Amino acid sequence: MRLIVIGGDAAGMSAASQARKRRGPGELEILAFERGDFTSYSACGIPYWVGGMVDGPDSLIARDPAAFQQSGIDVRTGHEVTGIDLAARRVAVRTAEREFTEGFDELVYAAGAVPTRPPWAAGPVAGVFGVQTLGDGAAVQEWLSSVRVRSAVVIGAGYIGVEMAEALIWRDLKVTLVEQSPQPMSTVDPDMGALVAKSIENLGIELRTGVTVKALETEKDQIRAVVTDAGTIPADVVILGLGVRPNTALAEAAGIPLGVTGGLATDLRQRVTGPKGTVEGVWAAGDCTQVLNRVSGRQVHVPLGTHANKQGRVAGINLGGGYATFPGIVGTGITKICDLEVARTGLSSKEADAAGFRYVTATVESTNRAGYMPGAVPMTVKVIAEKDSGLLLGAQIVGRAEAAKRIDAFAVAVWNRMTVTEMTALDLGYAPPYAPVWDPVLIAARKADEAL
Repeated sequence: MRLIVIGGDAAGMSAASQARKRRGPGELEILAFERGDFTSYSACGIPYWVGGMVDGPDSLIARDPAAFQQSGIDVRTGHEVTGIDLAARRVAVRTAEREFTEGFDELVYAAGAVPTRPPWAAGPVAGVFGVQTLGDGAAVQEWLSSVRVRSAVVIGAGYIGVEMAEALIWRDLKVTLVEQSPQPMSTVDPDMGALVAKSIENLGIELRTGVTVKALETEKDQIRAVVTDAGTIPADVVILGLGVRPNTALAEAAGIPLGVTGGLATDLRQRVTGPKGTVEGVWAAGDCTQVLNRVSGRQVHVPLGTHANKQGRVAGINLGGGYATFPGIVGTGITKICDLEVARTGLSSKEADAAGFRYVTATVESTNRAGYMPGAVPMTVKVIAEKDSGLLLGAQIVGRAEAAKRIDAFAVAVWNRMTVTEMTALDLGYAPPYAPVWDPVLIAARKADEAL
């Protein structure tokens, strides 16, 4: 039996590793193709590498190709899969030197996602970068080191946008963050986004919301400015933080059906499915797939390394003869902008509206520790609960030290379909250096319970 894996990052190599763990080389040959130069790396660490907070790229690599080769997985970097022939059970592969085909019995499609590029950013412009792979991070580093860069424009104020804006501030650049929506971090509610906006501006980042980019101004094919409907912004480097879309072009060209989000649809065991049922011998995992949101019941595209690793593990266990399932997500996300921490889980108010829920909200101000302890700083916690049942639908946190990871308590509660009434009795840890006697999680749950 031969397994071919398309994509050498989190999902693909997790699948390969788990399959190898259960089936030896004499029973299953595993061949993984990665078009880039790295395997199993942390793309989430790229902003911190660019900002000089961590070394890279080696420190961001969890497992290099040599380590996989030693475990009996044939990883080939610099190999791009250009076509899939399901009928012949073969893939077409291209390298810098040649083109060839390889046969497979089982196929794992883990091609990840690609940065969104609007028409005005479609062509190559020196100094304009998406940030998706270690290669992208290396390109940004090279540009910042080789060109005199004084001003930077980051387009898009989502997770990657705010993190890259922070990284460029650490590089002592003049940074402008442009967002088409009325607020940064649109994954949180407007009132929480306003707190984020204030903190971003306090860092010295010029935040422009409600602004639409129209074009890039260049000189000799090198970036010089960003043209918006509210004026032109000088720029020596531009970072595109406009999100990503599933990298499914190969699958679609091969006749593999896509899901409602544009990502590949899978069953609980990560087998690709379509209108006619399971696609024989084809598995998918990671950012190229859609996943079930357990709260809304809808299929969504949420590209995160946590999900990719779990989905890849599930696919590999099943390929190795075991049994595992991936039951979905609840939409937990977390980030920081310098010392500001932002976290969310479950549904935002906008998402709850779209899913048809009737709900109440409760927002509380508290502190990370007992108020009399050194280092006590404020945090804001917002809870969303279903109006009739009291079911916890979502939560958001904006604060500083020790704020964001409190979202994990809410994530566990959302996952297990707890009500805010049940949450008020949770036995959470207490000591003055770690929490007030009423933890902010409990205060928010109590206020939501009262709102019901």
